[in-house]
Amino acid sequence: MIDAAKLTDEYGCLVFNDRIMRERLPKDIYRAVHKTIERGTHLELDVANCVAAVMKEWAIENGATHFTHWFQPMTGLTAEKHDSFISPSDDGSIIMEFSGKELVKGEPDASSFPSGGLRATFEARGYTAWDPSSPAFIKDGSLYIPTAFCSYGGEALDKKTPLLRSMEALSNEALKILKTLGIENVKRVNTTIGSEQEYFLIDKNYYKQRKDLLFTGRTLIGAPPTKGQEMEDHYFGVIKPKVSAYMHDLDEELWKLGIPVKTKHNEVAPSQHECAPVFETANVAVDHNQLTMEVMKKVAEKHNFACLLHEKPFEGINGSGKHNNWSVCTDTGINLLDPGKHPGENLPFLVFLIAVIAAVDEYAPILRLSVASAGNDHRLGGNEAPPAIISIFVGDELSEVLKGVEEGSAYQGSGKVQMGMGAQVLPHITKDNTDRNRTSPFAFTGNKFEFRMPGSSVSVANANIVLNTAVAEELSKISEELSKYSEEELPEKIMDVLKEMLLKHKRVLFNGNGYTDEWIEEAGKRGLPNLKSLPDAMPYWISDSSIGLFTKHGIFTEEEIRSRYEILLENYSKSVHIEALTMQEMVRKDLMEGIIAYEKDVTKEMLQKKEVLPEADCLMEKSILKVLDEATSGMSKELIKLKEDTAKAEQMEDDLLSQAGFYKDTILTDMENLRKYADSAEAMVPDKYLCYPTYGQMLFSLI
Repeated sequence: MIDAAKLTDEYGCLVFNDRIMRERLPKDIYRAVHKTIERGTHLELDVANCVAAVMKEWAIENGATHFTHWFQPMTGLTAEKHDSFISPSDDGSIIMEFSGKELVKGEPDASSFPSGGLRATFEARGYTAWDPSSPAFIKDGSLYIPTAFCSYGGEALDKKTPLLRSMEALSNEALKILKTLGIENVKRVNTTIGSEQEYFLIDKNYYKQRKDLLFTGRTLIGAPPTKGQEMEDHYFGVIKPKVSAYMHDLDEELWKLGIPVKTKHNEVAPSQHECAPVFETANVAVDHNQLTMEVMKKVAEKHNFACLLHEKPFEGINGSGKHNNWSVCTDTGINLLDPGKHPGENLPFLVFLIAVIAAVDEYAPILRLSVASAGNDHRLGGNEAPPAIISIFVGDELSEVLKGVEEGSAYQGSGKVQMGMGAQVLPHITKDNTDRNRTSPFAFTGNKFEFRMPGSSVSVANANIVLNTAVAEELSKISEELSKYSEEELPEKIMDVLKEMLLKHKRVLFNGNGYTDEWIEEAGKRGLPNLKSLPDAMPYWISDSSIGLFTKHGIFTEEEIRSRYEILLENYSKSVHIEALTMQEMVRKDLMEGIIAYEKDVTKEMLQKKEVLPEADCLMEKSILKVLDEATSGMSKELIKLKEDTAKAEQMEDDLLSQAGFYKDTILTDMENLRKYADSAEAMVPDKYLCYPTYGQMLFSLI
């Protein structure tokens, strides 16, 4: 347990961070590493050798015996291969070695990870390359070195590489704009992220009894409990002691790893919770979120919990997301999305605000795809999540600011508003310049945008790759337009360029309720895409627009784009396929066993009653048997159809898009139809007859 008084010393104690490097590295080596991190310059081998030696000694002092290159392949998870520091000596003893070459480069097998055809089994060589901008850390007795992952031919096989490329692209285009605006002391512009993380906790023993949770991460059958979230008593409610103990241990483990988790609370659904960190540079934030999910599961094991990160683990109650709070800051400390006191006159803010608006509108289909998955498609559009239609909420004040841009007049706001609470003892509160719109997929929230569509289980790298690149492109367009004018003309022409871009893309602005049917109809009139699933969005990924965007800014080659197209479709189809097989097994073996046992006992009870009271009508027993008979009859028919359709889907591997579409339209529909009968039957069967826990048991067990 970390003593609160010693927290400042314990925080980041397992991280080879800037403080450790400054203390231990020679000054010239430290400056070289710092230059690489801050400016993206190349790191020489002699510098790497020195860093490796110091890093090894520090790691051994902290109990590490191994090192691993930690990377993020296209599985959506992280990967690691551990090697020890030991090297045998001629006299039979060992020495501890770790070279700069081992730090900088590793060689994992690249053929066994998803590659979309970039790697065949006989083309196994791949490389991991050290990312100095994300600090190494110690976990489970190993030194973890964050790395990029590429094939023998140099193609990116991970999520870190394109994310770093997108950060560079945005920084380069932002620097051009800032120079045009007369801001020349900036050397780099960083995208920063704060990723909120929602999750469920349930009893580990219950988790082990559910095949669907074990194999797919979500429940495929399950009658709703008599109480769900309708009383709204769980959100921000008192945290139960068992959960509080888990959260306390989780905080400690994350703080030791230098992850600045700050907020924790109960979420809307029973047994649902959330933690959130403060902002970090995008690359580090993505690494830390991946690590957070790993630690959450590990700490849950210690408390006899299972941590569920699936977007929709339970039907009928809120699913889990991962709100991606995104902003843009200079290395001099300026937040370019901060409106300031006079947003209508804040030219850098207006440029970046309108560039983001244009980017989200222009590239909405691939931004939607960046958060699409078999799991998240169940969540998006529900009452707890934004709709599949991407729109932007800017609030009343910024709407007036943008109206001023359209009309050629600077918005003269009233400044910060002081709001009284109606009781003298209570303080006056400064009112924010925007409200919060939980129905908006992409909302401005003060000095950042909150992208609320990412799912709880996925890496946020995908969303930020698209967002960074799209904004870089719109900044590039602004720069291109401004290059036509002389320095004297610029002050007047800048507003004309911004006005033209705003008029073209303002259709994406919407401050209302995104859950209404009226908005869906209105969005259609505006021409906004409504892509409800991954298969619906996939064709946009390989469109000329998408390929042109990513290749122009050096984020992906066309081959890398097409490889990801295959990987995403394969992952989607495989996920639904596993769900279909698991559901069939659970209904046939687990649910049917309970139904048959219960029917036998009901029939036995009815016969015994008849023996004692021949005139008894046995209406209750007959009613139960009738409902169960109807349900099992329906289940039998739907099981046959699901099995037949699953076999058809398996034969469609030559056309990945058609196969994914078949899984979405046919297999998922079959599963929904089967579930109606299964849940109806389960609702009639007492818990003692079921070999798996019910919704009520799982959701309300952590007392």
